[in-house]
Amino acid sequence: MSPCASHVKNPRQRRWTQLPLVVVLSACAAGQGESSSVESATRGDDKDRGVTVAKGEIVTELDKAIWHVFQAKNGDYWFGSHDRGVYRYSGDTLVNFTTKDGLCDDSLGLGGIQEDGSGNVYFNTAKGISRFDGRTFVTLRAAKGHSATGEWKLQPDDLWFQGAQDAGALYRYDGETLHHLEFPKTRDGDEHYRRTPRDEFPNAKYSPYDVYRIFKDRGGNVWFGTAALGVCRFDGTSFAWLPESELRNGSFGARSIVEDREGRFWFCSTQHGYEVDLTESTGPKFKRVGGSRGASNSIDGPIKGIMSSLVDDAGSLWMATYGSGVFRCDGSGVTRHAVKDDGRDITLFSIYEDNQGVLWLGTQGAGAYRFNGETFVKFRP
Repeated sequence: MSPCASHVKNPRQRRWTQLPLVVVLSACAAGQGESSSVESATRGDDKDRGVTVAKGEIVTELDKAIWHVFQAKNGDYWFGSHDRGVYRYSGDTLVNFTTKDGLCDDSLGLGGIQEDGSGNVYFNTAKGISRFDGRTFVTLRAAKGHSATGEWKLQPDDLWFQGAQDAGALYRYDGETLHHLEFPKTRDGDEHYRRTPRDEFPNAKYSPYDVYRIFKDRGGNVWFGTAALGVCRFDGTSFAWLPESELRNGSFGARSIVEDREGRFWFCSTQHGYEVDLTESTGPKFKRVGGSRGASNSIDGPIKGIMSSLVDDAGSLWMATYGSGVFRCDGSGVTRHAVKDDGRDITLFSIYEDNQGVLWLGTQGAGAYRFNGETFVKFRP
């Protein structure tokens, strides 16, 4: 049984809105912004080849707005900030890297940090994607002149990245080429633009297709949480949409996607999960299942504002909320872990499990937090 699912005898069945992969919009977009000038050390023949070695600045503490935490295979921890670049902690030294060192932007925004099979670390910044090979930062450039067809692919080693705000785009990197991708247009997307035309809503500077969350399930399918259109599943040949109206999370956007041990998916909410049936030739079918038992708090009822979630090695579902702390659902009930800074509740952004199974939190303005087995405590290098 799902760690957060109550038994439902007759779950409601619904169908995805499915679009065949016939037309994919241009993959020929211009490359992401040029790297800023750098002021770093060069060494040996690197100088002759014009390669700048990122030196960074040794610091004693993290910035307050640490939105992302990541541990590389070599054990180094990386912390992505809102506007102060990234930090690397090797166990004894904390180094801050910024645009001065070749990072293409100092803000990681909604993007995150990931690693390829060769140990290169990638930073999905607000203005582009930077790759760090241990010595230098390189800005990836989107391919030009490629055919729009065939760029949407599903390959096991590809990395996926969010595009810029209001671009309605995303990127797939196959190790050699960065492909600029856009979703095939949908009726819900057209309806969104009809309801909120830009000339009448000039402050609505986002595309409904903007990607808030990218998640790869155990079957290798890639899921995208969008700003206003719900969740999209890509299986390599077709797109299936679960509209925002089904998610029951208001206009918060699909910021959280997770798959539990039973193969059920949870999107931004504990009110219900979904089982996906892929056996029918007409396309994916899903049924709504019961939500988490006791998933409520003393503040405002059902858990709201889920920013990020994961399933740990023990099968427990952890949910980091915007302002109500962290909730754990382990099959016997739900436990709330308050997260405080000087006695005050703080705003969370992400939750992450490192290589040792330790949980970390990225926050809006209180640094990074680590779970000690009982509570989340501020990380102090």
